[in-house]
Amino acid sequence: MAENEQSETSSALAQALESDLLRQYGPMLTGDALRQALGYPSSDALRQAIARKTVPVPVFAIKNRRGKFALVKDVAQWLADQRNSVAGKTIE
Repeated sequence: MAENEQSETSSALAQALESDLLRQYGPMLTGDALRQALGYPSSDALRQAIARKTVPVPVFAIKNRRGKFALVKDVAQWLADQRNSVAGKTIE
């Protein structure tokens, strides 16, 4: 697949994921929805990743709100990038 085609595929996938996540959760993810979308096995694993600053998308706090938040757009793009990073590889 040519690089330009892969970029278009990535963009289309990111838009589809964003649309699905936006419809289900709104513009931000937090808590269990964020944990599941990023593939962490538990809330503690996500909490540790946030503390270690190893979460693959920007997370932020909102004044007078509990928890950490991430934009659906960032999560969707990260998921599409992860999928496309293995698109050309054979999975056994």
